[in-house]
Parts: sequence; C-alpha cells; structure tokens
Amino acid sequence: MRLLILLILLLVFDGYAFMAVRTLAHSWQPSLRYLLYGIYWAVPVLLLTWMLGSDAGWFENWPKSTVTVVRTLFFIVYISKMLVAAVMVVDDLRRLIGWLATQLGSGVEFSAGRSRFLAQLGLMLGAVPFFSLIYGMVRNPYRYRLFTEKVRIPGLPDALQGLKIVQISDIHSGSFLHKEPVRNAVDLINAQQPDLVFFTGDLVNNKAEEAQPFVDVFDKINARYGAYSVLGNHDYGDYVRWGTDSEKVANMDLLKDTHRRIGWDLLLNEHRTLEVNGAKVAVIGVENYSTHPRFPKYGDLKQATEGLGMADLKLLLSHDPSHWEGEVTNDYQDIAITFSGHTHGMQFGVEIPGWIKWSPIKYVYTQWAGLYQSGRQFLYVNRGLGYLGYPGRVGILPEVTLIELQKDA
Repeated sequence: MRLLILLILLLVFDGYAFMAVRTLAHSWQPSLRYLLYGIYWAVPVLLLTWMLGSDAGWFENWPKSTVTVVRTLFFIVYISKMLVAAVMVVDDLRRLIGWLATQLGSGVEFSAGRSRFLAQLGLMLGAVPFFSLIYGMVRNPYRYRLFTEKVRIPGLPDALQGLKIVQISDIHSGSFLHKEPVRNAVDLINAQQPDLVFFTGDLVNNKAEEAQPFVDVFDKINARYGAYSVLGNHDYGDYVRWGTDSEKVANMDLLKDTHRRIGWDLLLNEHRTLEVNGAKVAVIGVENYSTHPRFPKYGDLKQATEGLGMADLKLLLSHDPSHWEGEVTNDYQDIAITFSGHTHGMQFGVEIPGWIKWSPIKYVYTQWAGLYQSGRQFLYVNRGLGYLGYPGRVGILPEVTLIELQKDA
C-alpha cells in the first residue's frame, strides 16, 4: 500500500512537470517532440521497474556503487520535477482565477492555455538542482579542502605557541564508493605535520564492518603527540535492527578495536594528559551528547574530567556542536576549544569567504561550520570528510581542518 501511494504521488509530479515539457515543445517538429516525450516517460517506467525489482530482490548482487548512483539519479530527477510541478500548480491557480473572473462577468479577457513563460520558468528552476546535484556527485565527494584557523588563546603558555591540531570528522566509511581517493585526505593531513590529530565521530553509517576496508588508509595518519577520537551518533549501531543484544555489543567491540588498529586513542567519557614542551595539555573526549531529542545523549563530561586537575590547556572532543552551548560554555569555562562535527554543513550550501556562508542546516544548528567564540572559549565545527545519503556535495566541500594555536596578548 505504501509503495502504491508513493507511485501515485510520483506520477502526479510526473504529470504536472510534463505539462511544462509539452508547453515548451508544442511548436517543435513532431519527430523531435515525440522523441522528447518518449525520453520523459521512460524515466517513471524505469523507476517503477527499479522499485518493483528492489522489492523482489533483483538487484541484491549489483555493486554497491551502481545501486547508489541509480538511486541518487532517481532522487535528483524527482527533486527537479517537484520544482517544475510547483510552478505548474501556480499556472493552474492563475488559470482558475482567470476562469472565475470570467464567470463573474468582470469583463477580463481570459486565456485558458498554459503560460509559456511559466513553463520555461519551471523548467529553468528544475534545471538548477538537476545540474548542481549531478555536478556535486561527480566532482565533489573527494575534493578535500583544507580550512585553516589561527586561534588566539588567552594565557596560552609560550611552550604551546604554534601548536598544530588537525581535525577530521564524519568519515561515514560505509558511504564511500571508492577507496583510493580517500588516501588523498590522509596525504593532506600528513602534509600539515600536525602535533595532534582529532577525529570527532561517525566513522561508520551503521555497522563497524563498513570501516574495515579503510583501516589501511587511516592508519597512515601521523601526529607528533598522537591521534585521538570519539564516537558519533551513527557509531552506536542505534539505526540497525539487531537480531539480539549481543550482536549490537559485538558490533561496538569491533568498532572500538577498529579505532585501536587505526592508531586512534578512543576517548569514552575520559581524558588524556599530555606533556608538550613542558606544558600540560588535557585532551578530553565525550561520547555523543546532543541537546536535540532525536539524537542520543551518552556523553558525560563530568565523568570525562574526573580527576583531571590543573592543565595549561584543555581541549574537548564532542561530536555534536549543540553540546557546546548546552553544557560546555555554562559549566566548563576552563575548556579552551571544543571540536565538533555532525552537521556536514548539510553537504549543500554557499560559501564565499568574506561574503556569504549559508546552508539550510543553519536553521537547525546555530553553530554548523567553522569557528565560533563565546567569551574566552572557542568551538570549531568540521564540515565532515565523508558524506551520508546523497553521495556528493554542493558548495560545502569535504574538510580537513588545521588549527594553529597563538597566544592572545
């Protein structure tokens, strides 16, 4: 029944969007017009075949990359058709108002035909997501960008002047369609010669097995004082229907072991105290902590800082940036910088340095990408190294962050 309802809804979009195509092609030669019509209606036929075949298990042995690309192409086509259909609905409203005005004897001349202008407008609007999402899928999944920030810390010891921290987040290894391009990210990380490397959660989408092919990629990351990691909301296996509780426990055990084999020190509501040039640096890591009710709250910052004592610099790894204003800035004002991820910058937006930085995710998260400051404390939200769902990015590129600490006079 749900499949039937979905098919009917999609056919409604198809029908409305087709009105724009038919209006535009009305004056074309019949052979070209009917060729266009055939191509147009071939898409819903292929979608119907795909949906029925998927339900019947026809594509279970297809390569993961092929299945992902096909699904994404259907998604892109129908997102575009929705915009076209919306404009055609406006055209219908225009025609209805004109018809009503005629019936009421207003003397207004009414044309029952469709507006060629609105048909063209609808098709142009539909072309924007179609071509941008195709481009983002083909060009941007592995187009890693280095973001650099110099953060001035009040009272920073001279021994920590120039300390370099590289942050990555949200790898989502289960989404990758290719392995070799990911090595470019590791090369970019190592090229910064970092003192510390932080990974702030979501190594996988759902299961620890997704990360296994990438152990020999991420274990090449080098940092002078070590690499440290925390868990994100996807790492717990909460989005999987496990047969038994023991299966879920075994999955988490494998994930923890994967961090170890990569060479990352996984912090589970705990901390490490490092000596750097004679100064003490506390690296604190909490499990996922979100102020949004749909995400889990496993993090315990009180437990993570228990027995910590004094340190010259306190750094926090916490996957969800809402944790910063939810607890850190109120109750732990001695934490200088919090490192988060989670948002991916929604993998869609517009960023032109010094002019505009926008993504729809800003309406959900106040802090969603880049550096933020509250008093003497800072938060950095990484845009993510991988992707989830849509296998690409538009405007918000995958990120490697380099933060260099400076003393604030």
